[in-house]
Amino acid sequence: QVQLVESGGDLVRPGGSLRLSCAASGRIFSINVMGWYRQAPGKERELVATIPSVGERYYADSVKGRFTIFRDNAKNTMYLQMNSLKPEDTAVYYCNANIHTGGGNYAFWGQGTQVTVSS
Repeated sequence: QVQLVESGGDLVRPGGSLRLSCAASGRIFSINVMGWYRQAPGKERELVATIPSVGERYYADSVKGRFTIFRDNAKNTMYLQMNSLKPEDTAVYYCNANIHTGGGNYAFWGQGTQVTVSS
């Protein structure tokens, strides 16, 4: 049993900052690539950023220079630091992780956390 839980979403004014967290728990042997997705009302879910176990981080063009993805492997936790937030960043943010459970490698999703950027 593996569970991903996001937290940190909030209502924030334009130009403000938030830090999202994604904590993985359960039968985890290792976590491979992790990423953040978001889905705005009436929009398709889009990839925001990814962080692999080895290799370069990826950022969508819309968040480059404003968002930073990082992880604490000892805590099985991933973070998304969001600065200079814009109204168009408003969305439900979802954590995704590819996890070796012992029975194989599987993708897991969190339940999502709401980020609202508004004055």
